Amino acid sequence: MATAYEKFNLHTTPEKFYIEACDDGSNDVLSIDRVSTEMILTVRKDIPLHAVTRPICGILGTIRLVAGTYLIVITKKKKVGDLLGHAVWKAMDFDVISYKKTVLHLTDNQMQDNKAFLSMINSVLLTDGFYFATDYDLTHTLQRLANTSPEFQEMSLLERADQRFVWNGHLLREFLPQPELHRFAFPVVHGFIVMKSCCINGKIFDWNIISRRSCFRAGVRYYVRGIDSEGHAANFVETEQIVQYSGGKASFVQTRGSIPFYWSQRPNLKYKPKPQISKTINHLDGFQRHFDSQIIIYGKQVILNLIDQKGSEKQLEQAFDKMVSSLGNGMVKYIAFDFHKECSRMRWHRLQILVDMVTEMQDEYGYFLVDVDGNVLVQQEGMFRSNCMDCLDRTNVIQSLLARRSLQSQLERLGVLHMGQRIEDQADFEKIYKNAWADNANACAKQYAGTGALKTDFTRTGKRTQWGLVMDGWNSMIRYYKNNFSDGFRQDSIDLFLGNYAIDEADMTTPLHETKDWKFLTLPIIMVVAFSMCIICLLMAGDTWTETLAYVLFWGTASFVTAGVILFNGREFVDSPKLVQKEKMD
Repeated sequence: MATAYEKFNLHTTPEKFYIEACDDGSNDVLSIDRVSTEMILTVRKDIPLHAVTRPICGILGTIRLVAGTYLIVITKKKKVGDLLGHAVWKAMDFDVISYKKTVLHLTDNQMQDNKAFLSMINSVLLTDGFYFATDYDLTHTLQRLANTSPEFQEMSLLERADQRFVWNGHLLREFLPQPELHRFAFPVVHGFIVMKSCCINGKIFDWNIISRRSCFRAGVRYYVRGIDSEGHAANFVETEQIVQYSGGKASFVQTRGSIPFYWSQRPNLKYKPKPQISKTINHLDGFQRHFDSQIIIYGKQVILNLIDQKGSEKQLEQAFDKMVSSLGNGMVKYIAFDFHKECSRMRWHRLQILVDMVTEMQDEYGYFLVDVDGNVLVQQEGMFRSNCMDCLDRTNVIQSLLARRSLQSQLERLGVLHMGQRIEDQADFEKIYKNAWADNANACAKQYAGTGALKTDFTRTGKRTQWGLVMDGWNSMIRYYKNNFSDGFRQDSIDLFLGNYAIDEADMTTPLHETKDWKFLTLPIIMVVAFSMCIICLLMAGDTWTETLAYVLFWGTASFVTAGVILFNGREFVDSPKLVQKEKMD
C-alpha cells in the first residue's frame, strides 16, 4: 500500500503554497498556484527562501467559496492509539486559508455571503470526531481488508477507501485525478474511535471501538430522515469492535441507520413533530436498493426496530414490517422490540428479552477471527442493523449489549477469559467497556442531534438512575432548541462541506438572502408585548379587580391566540436549511 506522508511544512508566498513532506528520506513538495489553482509535484530546492513557513499535520483538502478557493489544513492532532501497529490520530484543529490575498474584488453582499460560508465550514470542522491514519485504511473493517486482492493492497489510501466514510472526499476532488499527489492526502473519517489497553487474568490485550459515520445522506436530526433515491439511509453508522491479543485479532461489526423508506419529520416548534410517510414515492425501490447494498457488503441482515408500537411512531413500525414482507428476501429478517414499553418504569433488565431473541442468530452469524499466523478462522456472515427514531439512544444501548456478548466469545477463543468467566464480573474492564460505549453514544449524538446521548447512565452503570432521567430531560430541552432554531444552519454547513451544495462564483446571488415572511417578524413581537402587558396588569392592579381582570383577560387572550397562530404556522418560525431544496412530503 502506498502510505501517505505523516509530517509536513507549509511554506507560503504571495503566489504559491508549498507543502513539503518532512518524512525521512523524502524530497517531495506539493506546489499549489494561488492564481490558477494548479497543483504539481516539485522538490525542496524549489521552495523560495522568502516563504513564510509553519508546520502542519496534514491536508484536509480544498473548497471553493464566493471569494475563490480555500486550502484546509490540519494544524493540530492527538494520538488516539495504535491499531495493528499503525498510529491512529484525531484531528484537533484546522486552518482555512484563502488562495486570494484580498477580498476587495467582492461586493458587500458577496463579502457577507463568503463570511457566512466560512462560518459554515468552521462549524463542521469544530464538530468533534475527525480521525485519520497515514499508513492504515480506517475506512474498512478488518474482515473487508482481509478479503481484498493484491491489486487493492497496492492502491493508495485515497484510491482504496470506502467512499461512504471519507468525509473529506469532496475536498480531495482535485487530488484524486493526480496519483502522484496521493501521498500528500489521506481519507478522514468522522465518528468516534476509542483504543484501550486492558488486562484480564494478567493478560494484556487491546480493545477498540471504531464508529464510522456515512457521508451519504448526512445531516442533522430532523432535516435528514429515511433514505434517498440511491438507498442511502440517514445517520448511517458502521461500528466495529476490535480486540487484539498475542498476535490474534477479532472483529464484530454492527450498523445503525434511519428507517429505510421515504419519510420526514420536519421541525415545527412542537416538542415531537409527527412523522410523515410519503404517499407519492415508490418506497420499495429505494428500500430494495438499501438492503441489496447492505447484503453485498455485510451478508445477512437482522433488523432490530426499537421504535414505539403505538402513538406517532406506530405507522413507521407497521410500514417497516410490511415492506420487509413485500421484499420477500430470505436474507433479511425483521424483529420489532418496543423499547420504551418493555423498559418502562425502570425495568431495564427486560432488555435481556431482546438479547435472548437474537442469541441463536448472533451465534450463527459469528464474528471475524484471525489467529497469530494470519489464518482466518471464522468470518462474520451477518449483520445486526439497529434503529430507533434517531438511531442514537435506544440503538446504542442495544448495540453495546450485543457487542459484549460477542466479545465474551472472542476473549474465550483468544485465551484471555477462562471458561466459565463472564465479562460482567471483570470489574476493571467492565468499567472501561461501559464508559467507552457511553462515550460512543455521546459522540454520535452530538454529531447528529447536537447534544449528548440519552440513557447513557444505563450504558455506563448498567442501571437507570434518577440523575440520568434529569440529564435526559436537560439534553432533550437543548435538542428541542437546536432542532428548531439552529439546525438549519448546521444542515447547510454539512451540505456545503460534503459538496451537496456547490457555490457558483458567477452567480451574484445566493439562497442566503431569502427574506422571512411578515409573520416571522410580527407575530412573536405581538405575543411578547401581549404577554408582558398581561404581567404588568397583574403587578399594577387597578382600583377594582373587575378592571384588572378585564385587562388581564384581554392581553392574556391576545398572547394565547398569537401563540396558537405561531404554533399553527410552526414551520415558518424554525431555522430551515437554505442551501438545498426542501423535501416535499405529502
